[in-house]
Amino acid sequence: MTNRKILSRGATNSPSAAASTASLTLVPPQPAGRARGLLAVLACLTAVGPLAIDMYIPGFPAMSRTLHTSSPAIQLTLTAFLAGVVVGQIVIGPVSDSLGRRGLLIAGCAGFALVALACAFAPGIGALIAARFILGFVGAAGMVLARAVITDLFHGPEVPRHFALLSQIMSVAPVIAPVIGGAILSVSTWRAVFGALCLAGVLLLVAVLVKVPESLPPERRHKGGLVGTFGAMGRLTRNRPFMGCALVLGLASAALFAYISGSSFVFERIHGASPVVYSLIFAVNAIGMLLAGALFSRLSHRVSMNALLTAAVAVCLAGTLAQVLLTMTLGESFAASWICQFVVLWGIGMLLPATMTLGQNLGRAAPGAASALLGGMQFLFGAVASPVVGLFGETSSLPMSLVMLVSAALAALALIVLVRPRAVTPSGPDMVMDS
Repeated sequence: MTNRKILSRGATNSPSAAASTASLTLVPPQPAGRARGLLAVLACLTAVGPLAIDMYIPGFPAMSRTLHTSSPAIQLTLTAFLAGVVVGQIVIGPVSDSLGRRGLLIAGCAGFALVALACAFAPGIGALIAARFILGFVGAAGMVLARAVITDLFHGPEVPRHFALLSQIMSVAPVIAPVIGGAILSVSTWRAVFGALCLAGVLLLVAVLVKVPESLPPERRHKGGLVGTFGAMGRLTRNRPFMGCALVLGLASAALFAYISGSSFVFERIHGASPVVYSLIFAVNAIGMLLAGALFSRLSHRVSMNALLTAAVAVCLAGTLAQVLLTMTLGESFAASWICQFVVLWGIGMLLPATMTLGQNLGRAAPGAASALLGGMQFLFGAVASPVVGLFGETSSLPMSLVMLVSAALAALALIVLVRPRAVTPSGPDMVMDS
């Protein structure tokens, strides 16, 4: 493995910056085993959010009875967690550009374990809602900093492959989380689910202490304090291509969350599928996302990021449009729904790592802030899209399909107007692919 070039703070991808040896810090190569261990820990940190979102969902009815509250109140614990994740990423990402990554990761894992334990012993719904918000806030550290660490330590063809891994983990975690939660509930109460999350936090804390080095040395940190750090985030919001990537990522996530929240009603209530059959459909679609991520990894060093992102958005748009048109012309069709959703999720499986790679490259001067905006958009749009599907009833698949179509169409618009992939020059985002 050759030395990897890491652009220092304030460096750009322009030819003049690339030619200046003063603007580059050489990261010595690490043994393959150590790199794999680091990536495994970063992948687990990325999975924390989806696991904490979905693991306790099978216990909602029992929680309502135990805490003597309504189902909508229990749903607020999920909303509170998502809000905490968005706020946590927006705060922790930029702060890490000034203070470094490792200390915040350690604090985040320790805080996650403690707050998960507080959730397990919550005496009432108010305390649980507050604890879930804090749990999302501290849990966001792992998600936002995993991307920043990869941006710090890797360059060239490794970057999209590693982001593809994180995207694959994000795809699998929502599938296995309810299964894990259901298994725990079969032998214990919903409080044990949060006990398991506490244990996961402790294990991640140990893993970070052992495997994750400080990836942002003091000489590469922002020197303007927290004000300067958040100023860097403000500058990123005025970067059209970067915000285009963030919007494409957020809107694709809106389509994904609409599918997650609405697909069970579509297949079980409209098409009459059993929970077992629905679980199989959900798993097959998730495998499709995994395969798409694997294909992205193989193509990433042969095809430009812009071409891959454009193709992924086109696949998503085609799948959602076909789903709406087929439903309107042929009526509700089990096979058509499944095939179209598989196509859409395949496109999302390639879109997620492509937007992460391009976005983090465009924001390389402030990786933590860039990761915060990308992750914040992802969960913000997802949190908004999820309840919208349920507002229009459960007698037709069109509400879910239309939310997915509108999201995909707006993502395509953001790609064309803001990212403008055909206008990218050789010194632009594609340079991240040069080895």
